[in-house]
Amino acid sequence: MSFIKNIPGILFATIVALVAIEMSSRYPALGRNGLSILTLAILIGIAIGNMPIYKFLISYCGSGINFSKQKVLRLGIILYGFRLTFQDIGDVGIGGIVIDAVMLTSTFILAVYLGVKYFKLDRDTSILIGAGSSICGAAAILATEPILKASNERVAVAISTIVIFGTISIFIYPIIYSYALLHYPEYCSPEKFGIYIGSTIHEVAQVVATAGAIGDDVTNTAVIAKMVRVMMLAPFLIGVSAFLSFSEKTGKTSATGNATSGDTKKSIGKFFPVFAIFFLIAIGINSTGYISQNVRTGLIYLDNFLLALAMGALGLTTHLSAIAKAGTRPLKLAAILFLWLVLGGAIINITVSKYL
Repeated sequence: MSFIKNIPGILFATIVALVAIEMSSRYPALGRNGLSILTLAILIGIAIGNMPIYKFLISYCGSGINFSKQKVLRLGIILYGFRLTFQDIGDVGIGGIVIDAVMLTSTFILAVYLGVKYFKLDRDTSILIGAGSSICGAAAILATEPILKASNERVAVAISTIVIFGTISIFIYPIIYSYALLHYPEYCSPEKFGIYIGSTIHEVAQVVATAGAIGDDVTNTAVIAKMVRVMMLAPFLIGVSAFLSFSEKTGKTSATGNATSGDTKKSIGKFFPVFAIFFLIAIGINSTGYISQNVRTGLIYLDNFLLALAMGALGLTTHLSAIAKAGTRPLKLAAILFLWLVLGGAIINITVSKYL
């Protein structure tokens, strides 16, 4: 009986997801300009969730919508692993792996430090913006949210920064390529520039759109470099979980980022993201090559649907008034991270490529 009460909310979020998928399919220009299926789903959800009529619907749909943005989300993250293989690591070489790891680590540390210490943002918002900027945009933010148990508004704020600066990337990187091709052609091989794009742009869709404007060879390398970066999501989640567990055990921070009295003792098991392990298992299964292309395509389509459903549910429970209260500080943090990804990423790519 407990699941039956979830059905109206799940169906409502399903409608939002299907509309987003249909819009993305019918208007491919949306994706080329940074509005992926996940972004469309949360925008549609926010639009509906802030209508007066939704206050009437929430009494019938609230339980299922919460189920969608929690349980369905975890399943979607697990199935995301069927897009990746461990063989992808070898395709970018040790240099590409090191670049991805350095960019991920430096961007995330910069996000949390500046967010909390300089911009005085709460810890959860800083971590979510850092996760989205350093790994894979909205998918990383969604994967991190269950560990933090962050509010819908904080998640929406973080995703909005990814949309804004990821979209800017689509137009900036081809300009960088054209300039570098004239003045520094040695850094413009498809392999080098592809790794630069894949290691520094937020969303997978944004990587494809950006690299596609330059050339197919660049696109192939960029996507592989990005996929390697996405694979680092699982160890990242485990690391965040361990950090949260340690922080709460020592009384440094609470789940909302505030100081605690130190008498709360919580084990790593409370935060350990089991779905991250299943995410790695999914990658392993896909790496065996025993899954047919038709089955894999079906799993990816199902995953797109589940993640869109979760994003739609998230949007339905996001209040614009709460987002407005966040002010410009999250955007300023994301802007600095964007500059680091573009400029710092170029420096790291050039430095690592010289020695590896």
